[in-house]
Amino acid sequence: MLEGCTDWPDDFVRHYRQQGYWQGLPLGDLLREQARLTPDAEALVDATRRWRYAELDLHADRLASSLATLGIAPGERVLVQLPNIAEFFSLLFALLRLGAVPVLALPAHREHELRHLAQLSQAVAYVTVDEHLGFDYRPLARTLRQQVPELRHVLVVGNAEEFVALQACMTSPRPLPPVASRDVAVLLLSGGTTGLPKLIPRTHDDYACNARLAARACGFDAYTRYLAALPVAHNFPLASPGALGVFSVGGTLVLCPEPSPDTAFELIERERITHTALIPPLVQLWLEVAQWSDNDLSSLQWLQVGGARLKAEIAARIRPVLGCGLQQVYGMAEGLLCFTPLEDPQARVFETQGLPLTADDEVRIVDADDQPVAPGAVGELLVRGPYTIRGYYRAEEHNARAFTADGFYRSGDLVRRLPEGHLIVEGRSKDVINRGGEKIPVEDIENLLLSHPQIRDVALVALPDELLGERSCACVLVREPQPDLASLNAWLRERGLAAYKLPDRLQVFAQFPLTRLGKVNRKALAEHVAAL
Repeated sequence: MLEGCTDWPDDFVRHYRQQGYWQGLPLGDLLREQARLTPDAEALVDATRRWRYAELDLHADRLASSLATLGIAPGERVLVQLPNIAEFFSLLFALLRLGAVPVLALPAHREHELRHLAQLSQAVAYVTVDEHLGFDYRPLARTLRQQVPELRHVLVVGNAEEFVALQACMTSPRPLPPVASRDVAVLLLSGGTTGLPKLIPRTHDDYACNARLAARACGFDAYTRYLAALPVAHNFPLASPGALGVFSVGGTLVLCPEPSPDTAFELIERERITHTALIPPLVQLWLEVAQWSDNDLSSLQWLQVGGARLKAEIAARIRPVLGCGLQQVYGMAEGLLCFTPLEDPQARVFETQGLPLTADDEVRIVDADDQPVAPGAVGELLVRGPYTIRGYYRAEEHNARAFTADGFYRSGDLVRRLPEGHLIVEGRSKDVINRGGEKIPVEDIENLLLSHPQIRDVALVALPDELLGERSCACVLVREPQPDLASLNAWLRERGLAAYKLPDRLQVFAQFPLTRLGKVNRKALAEHVAAL
């Protein structure tokens, strides 16, 4: 286990192995086995390429050999920021086979987040693309290398300029040291914690379990053609069941460069897509466009929706408009996954977020004193299980708050459980704003805003929104001259903040309402702003 990570206790390790959750195989073998079984089956499609399983397998081996030649060693971390392109997966499997640990950043992240991730992970390399959706990542790479001297290598897909071109890293495969299945395979980014993102260590054993069993719950097989419309660095389209679930059964992954219905509908028609996954705001957009689009969507069998709660009235429109079934998905990059079973009646699918994936997903629903709530009552979800982590990477102080003494993860989600076991997500207990499935950590944004010369105090609150679920409002006490939203967001962008974290609204106050304990009353602030 990587230093700075918390392992499962020995008795849990034995139990998870005995139950078959952990099969002792490194994730890199998932692709190798499928390439052996069906070498000529189509594995991956992007905007310009179609790779068979044998081709993807060979690309990964050649790239792993090249990275080893560069001096990237087992256990070292590599910061990866790639969009939905084929190289994401050749690189991912190369690193898995090398035993190096990819740190999966999102394409939307900028200097503020990337610097933190590189420093926290002690990354020795950064892999990115030359340009994507009009943004040039090479100046960002130059800045990052100046700020993080530990970054020995920068590799770029496309026009690398002074950096190393990833496409040139294709030496002949060579034997590499074996990778242990109990080692950390990937470091995912937290979405539900306060402050800057924490890193989530997923081992080969638990992440393979995650993808394999999720694929089974979703009915994936060799005929599955899955459209990755969301950024594949997210846990949802990567392994829940996502791309790794597809590869585990020998299906085909089709990469969508961005999730607009214009782009996605053409791919669904051309590639005869059977499954895809979205967040609720995109569902609404797809439903609107589908009513006048002439694209043939008849191949689509299942739409998975997660990341935020889907309203029942929107859920009920999916089959009539898109012609496919709905499967609700609830989960977290830290572990627990819930799915509505494919055979569930529609009323239950519309209203709930599903059942836990395994019998060994232990769920507690507790009050503020960690006491179990009454059956059917709302409380915070605590969970432990064969693919739920026991601690964040290099976060000992935070782990003491985020995990119970007996290893349950405090999700921060408020849920209730039906007698049949289905969970219904009712909200959040942590200071995190869920903006269309993207989690915005309140503390991080507030700390940045407090360094603005015109802001004396700030409270970032969530406002309800019909499309996104929640939008953010920066409630501020100011000094003259008073800033406006445009200038404030320009100031935040200059400090490298990702665009989705920028406040949607600015509200100036003379003073904040306080609780009886003298703390800012965020609930009263949000209610006041919502009424304006």
